[in-house]
Order: sequence, then C-alpha cells, then structure tokens
Amino acid sequence: MQGTVDGFSYGLVTPVVAYLMACLGGALGLRCTTRSMLVESWRPGWLALGSAAIGSGIWTMHFIAMMGFTVDEVPVHYDRPTTYASLGVAIVMVGVGIFIVGYKGARGAALFTGGTITGLGVASMHYLGMAGLRLDGKLQYNTLTVAASVVIAMAAATAALWAAGQVRGFAWSVGASLVMGLAVSGMHYTGMASLSVHLHGTADPSAGDSPAALLAPMLIGPLAFLGLAGVVVLFDPLIVTGRPDRPRAEPKPGVPAHAPAVPASARRLTRGARAPQNR
Repeated sequence: MQGTVDGFSYGLVTPVVAYLMACLGGALGLRCTTRSMLVESWRPGWLALGSAAIGSGIWTMHFIAMMGFTVDEVPVHYDRPTTYASLGVAIVMVGVGIFIVGYKGARGAALFTGGTITGLGVASMHYLGMAGLRLDGKLQYNTLTVAASVVIAMAAATAALWAAGQVRGFAWSVGASLVMGLAVSGMHYTGMASLSVHLHGTADPSAGDSPAALLAPMLIGPLAFLGLAGVVVLFDPLIVTGRPDRPRAEPKPGVPAHAPAVPASARRLTRGARAPQNR
C-alpha cells in the first residue's frame, strides 16, 4: 500500500525556519573560514569551528524540516544513534572540504575538491538521517532525483566556498551563507521529492509521538552550539570587519626600524645654519 507523504504539515513554517538555520550555520562557518585566511594564527582552530558550525547548521536545518514530515497512515519514529551519526558525518565531511579550501585557497583544484566533498557531506547527512526513520513501511527513492539533489548540493557548496575565499568583508560572507542555505534546503527538498513510502499495513495509525515531539529534544545541543559560535564570531572584530591585521615592518640589516628622534633645539640650530646670512 502506498503511504500518503506530507512534507509541509506545518505549512511554510518549517521550510522558512529550516532555511534560516542553514543560513545561520553557513554564515558562522564561512566567516570562520574567511577568518582563517586572513592571518596564520590558530588557523586549524578557526577551520574546526567553521566546520562544526556548518555541520550543525545543515543538520539542524534537516531535522527542523523533518518536523513537517508525516505519513498519514503510520506514525514516524527516529533511531537516535543513526540520527546523531548523521551529525557526525556532516561535521567530518564538511570539515575535510573546509580544511582543503582553508589551506590551499578557494581556487582551482582545491576549490573543486573542497566544494565536492562539502556537498557530498550535505547529501550524506541527509540520506543517513533519512535512514534513521522508523515506520511500518519501506522508503524508496527515485534514482535520477537523488542524483539531482547531490549535484545541487555540490554545485552550491562550491559556490559558497568560493565566495568565502574572496575575503571581501562581512556582506560578502552573508551572501555566501545565503547560497549555502540554498544548497542545503534545495538538496533536502529535492531529495524528499524523490521519496515514496510503501506501507506494510501492520501498525496502529494512532500510536506514537509526533515528529516534532521526537526531534525537538535532539535539536537543543546543536542550537546551543550555534549560539556559542555566534558569540565567538560577534566578539572577534577581525571576523566582523574582514580586514587583516596591519603587517609589521620587518627590520632589515643596517636599516634602523625607526628614525632616531632629533631634539627640537637641534632642529632649530640646523635650520639656522642652512639659512643664508643677510649682509
């Protein structure tokens, strides 16, 4: 029996909130990536923070969107280990892509490789999270639509990393985060469009909790982390302005770093000695 799938049981609330969360995670993560490119100090730490922010953002986006997912004939549950494993996969795979771009630059083969891995991380998180669904039926996907969702994720993730690598200020990274949010949301809903549910017909339709009641407790940790990451970004002026520290002048052999100070009286005597005398 074919199940009746509804991905928008709360109307536009879940898609809009999910997109905003993806943009928030993308903004924090891409800004941290830009920060790591401005100076050499503590680069691995900034890239790790950016990876965790983007991974948490796309994971949070996915499961906020899944709050609106229902199958009318059966209750939907989630396997917690698989659900949390999808968060780990997102952070690790996004981290690989972010570190490649952070150290090799957002151009050429490094950008293509980093964007591809980041996009695959988004797709892997989505389909592993979907594997955590537990219902009295079988999930089936349309192969071509799944492939299209993966291509969307890779293309938009590459564009977002390219924009983050331009180091052109805060507004530029905000634009990149909107692209990243589009990548995650577009990939999610394209992937959901490929889904069909074939029911076994043995479960009680009235049993079980709603998806919102099941998923809300899982989202507390990632949301708290995004809040803390936002505080770090907010109070780092280099992230907000996007301007690197002014480089110090390197001392050269035989050249003093600063001109020696000359007393004012000596300067007056020097000017007097050079002035022509009136006879």
